[in-house]
Amino acid sequence: MKYGYARVSTRGQATHGNSLEEQVSRLKAEGCETIVEEQYTGTTTNRPKFSKMIDELKQGDTIVVTKLDRFARSAAEGSKVIKELQGRGVKVHVLNMGLIDDSNVGHLIANILFSFAEFERDMIVERTQEGKARARTKAGFHEGRPKKFSKERIDNAIGLLLQGNSYKSVSDMTGISTATLTRAMRSYKAEQMK
Repeated sequence: MKYGYARVSTRGQATHGNSLEEQVSRLKAEGCETIVEEQYTGTTTNRPKFSKMIDELKQGDTIVVTKLDRFARSAAEGSKVIKELQGRGVKVHVLNMGLIDDSNVGHLIANILFSFAEFERDMIVERTQEGKARARTKAGFHEGRPKKFSKERIDNAIGLLLQGNSYKSVSDMTGISTATLTRAMRSYKAEQMK
């Protein structure tokens, strides 16, 4: 049986043929009967759906991925999983490079490619950290997502809550979700207690 595995680090990932939809489309075109989709960063080894699929594979089965970095990004982890699968008689087919066979050359090629994938990931992480470090030096930098609502708008909503209005009615009046109002009120009360 042919199993396909598609993984993205984030739901919105859509670069270089890595979107979940593109991977699934290519795996279907390859004739995969079962396709497992997962959203987990390649830096984690905790991928429950991947682990479950690996456990279910039997001798004669084939696991198909579009690119080697979808399978694993660590050379050590990828090599270990491939060796384990090959020992059980399971084939590994990477669409952009071919079938990784159970030979010395096959192991060498897989290890080299895993090492490059790991190097590429490390370079991306390094560039991201450098970009954040540069951004922190600029005036007005705020870590994380930008605030959706201004301080004035939140303060106005808290004022409405303090006047005895319900969270639901204040949410309807201001367009601020009840969850955000609850967090804002919690922060307000904590500030008042100082």
